[in-house]
Amino acid sequence: MTEILFWMLVGHAVCDFGLQSDWMARHKNRHIRETNIHSKNPELIWIEVLSSHAMMHAGAVALATGSILLGVLEFVTHWCIDFCKNEDWFGFHTDQGLHIASKFVWLFMLYQGWA
Repeated sequence: MTEILFWMLVGHAVCDFGLQSDWMARHKNRHIRETNIHSKNPELIWIEVLSSHAMMHAGAVALATGSILLGVLEFVTHWCIDFCKNEDWFGFHTDQGLHIASKFVWLFMLYQGWA
Protein backbone atom coordinates (compact mmCIF):
# COMPACT_ATOMS: atom_id res chain seq x y z
CA MET A 1 0.00 0.00 0.00
CA THR A 2 2.89 2.37 0.70
CA GLU A 3 4.10 1.97 -2.87
CA ILE A 4 0.68 2.82 -4.26
CA LEU A 5 0.49 5.97 -2.12
CA PHE A 6 3.98 6.92 -3.24
CA TRP A 7 3.09 6.58 -6.94
CA MET A 8 -0.18 8.49 -6.50
CA LEU A 9 1.75 11.35 -4.89
CA VAL A 10 4.40 11.25 -7.62
CA GLY A 11 1.62 11.33 -10.22
CA HIS A 12 0.08 14.33 -8.49
CA ALA A 13 3.38 16.21 -8.45
CA VAL A 14 4.05 15.42 -12.11
CA CYS A 15 0.54 16.37 -13.29
CA ASP A 16 0.03 19.45 -11.12
CA PHE A 17 3.50 20.93 -11.49
CA GLY A 18 5.49 19.23 -14.25
CA LEU A 19 2.85 18.80 -16.94
CA GLN A 20 0.65 21.81 -16.22
CA SER A 21 1.79 24.72 -18.35
CA ASP A 22 1.21 28.35 -17.39
CA TRP A 23 -1.33 28.52 -20.22
CA MET A 24 -3.24 25.55 -18.80
CA ALA A 25 -3.10 26.93 -15.25
CA ARG A 26 -4.65 30.21 -16.47
CA HIS A 27 -7.17 28.85 -18.92
CA LYS A 28 -8.70 26.19 -16.67
CA ASN A 29 -10.23 29.16 -14.82
CA ARG A 30 -13.61 30.29 -16.19
CA HIS A 31 -12.88 33.89 -15.20
CA ILE A 32 -9.99 34.21 -17.67
CA ARG A 33 -11.10 35.91 -20.87
CA GLU A 34 -8.87 35.77 -23.90
CA THR A 35 -10.01 36.75 -27.34
CA ASN A 36 -7.16 35.33 -29.43
CA ILE A 37 -8.37 31.75 -29.01
CA HIS A 38 -9.69 30.38 -32.31
CA SER A 39 -13.12 29.29 -31.19
CA LYS A 40 -16.67 30.44 -31.70
CA ASN A 41 -17.07 30.23 -27.93
CA PRO A 42 -13.71 31.16 -26.36
CA GLU A 43 -15.43 31.77 -23.02
CA LEU A 44 -16.06 28.02 -22.75
CA ILE A 45 -12.48 26.83 -23.29
CA TRP A 46 -11.99 26.56 -19.53
CA ILE A 47 -14.24 23.47 -19.46
CA GLU A 48 -12.00 21.56 -21.86
CA VAL A 49 -8.78 22.75 -20.24
CA LEU A 50 -9.91 21.93 -16.70
CA SER A 51 -11.27 18.57 -17.85
CA SER A 52 -8.00 17.72 -19.63
CA HIS A 53 -6.03 18.64 -16.52
CA ALA A 54 -8.29 16.51 -14.32
CA MET A 55 -8.03 13.63 -16.81
CA MET A 56 -4.24 13.61 -16.51
CA HIS A 57 -4.67 13.18 -12.75
CA ALA A 58 -7.29 10.48 -13.33
CA GLY A 59 -4.85 8.58 -15.48
CA ALA A 60 -2.10 8.86 -12.90
CA VAL A 61 -4.36 7.49 -10.15
CA ALA A 62 -5.67 4.70 -12.37
CA LEU A 63 -2.12 3.69 -13.29
CA ALA A 64 -0.92 3.80 -9.68
CA THR A 65 -3.87 1.86 -8.27
CA GLY A 66 -4.90 -0.35 -11.18
CA SER A 67 -8.47 0.91 -10.68
CA ILE A 68 -10.47 2.74 -13.33
CA LEU A 69 -13.09 3.49 -10.65
CA LEU A 70 -10.52 5.38 -8.58
CA GLY A 71 -9.37 7.15 -11.73
CA VAL A 72 -12.93 8.31 -12.39
CA LEU A 73 -13.31 9.44 -8.76
CA GLU A 74 -10.02 11.33 -9.06
CA PHE A 75 -11.26 13.05 -12.22
CA VAL A 76 -14.45 14.26 -10.54
CA THR A 77 -12.72 15.23 -7.30
CA HIS A 78 -9.79 17.00 -8.94
CA TRP A 79 -12.12 18.88 -11.31
CA CYS A 80 -14.32 20.06 -8.43
CA ILE A 81 -11.40 21.08 -6.20
CA ASP A 82 -9.74 23.10 -8.96
CA PHE A 83 -13.05 24.71 -9.93
CA CYS A 84 -13.57 25.80 -6.31
CA LYS A 85 -10.03 27.18 -6.09
CA ASN A 86 -10.59 29.14 -9.30
CA GLU A 87 -13.74 30.61 -7.74
CA ASP A 88 -11.52 31.86 -4.87
CA TRP A 89 -13.45 29.75 -2.36
CA PHE A 90 -10.07 28.72 -0.96
CA GLY A 91 -6.41 29.13 -1.83
CA PHE A 92 -3.44 27.15 -3.07
CA HIS A 93 -2.59 25.38 0.21
CA THR A 94 -6.14 24.18 0.79
CA ASP A 95 -6.30 23.08 -2.85
CA GLN A 96 -3.14 21.00 -2.47
CA GLY A 97 -4.25 19.62 0.91
CA LEU A 98 -7.55 18.43 -0.56
CA HIS A 99 -5.77 16.81 -3.51
CA ILE A 100 -3.41 14.94 -1.17
CA ALA A 101 -6.25 13.98 1.19
CA SER A 102 -8.12 12.43 -1.74
CA LYS A 103 -5.16 10.12 -2.35
CA PHE A 104 -5.54 8.80 1.20
CA VAL A 105 -9.25 8.21 0.55
CA TRP A 106 -8.39 6.21 -2.59
CA LEU A 107 -5.84 4.20 -0.62
CA PHE A 108 -8.44 3.49 2.08
CA MET A 109 -10.92 2.36 -0.57
CA LEU A 110 -8.31 0.00 -2.01
CA TYR A 111 -7.47 -1.35 1.45
CA GLN A 112 -11.17 -1.99 2.12
CA GLY A 113 -11.55 -3.77 -1.21
CA TRP A 114 -14.04 -1.19 -2.48
CA ALA A 115 -12.08 -0.48 -5.65
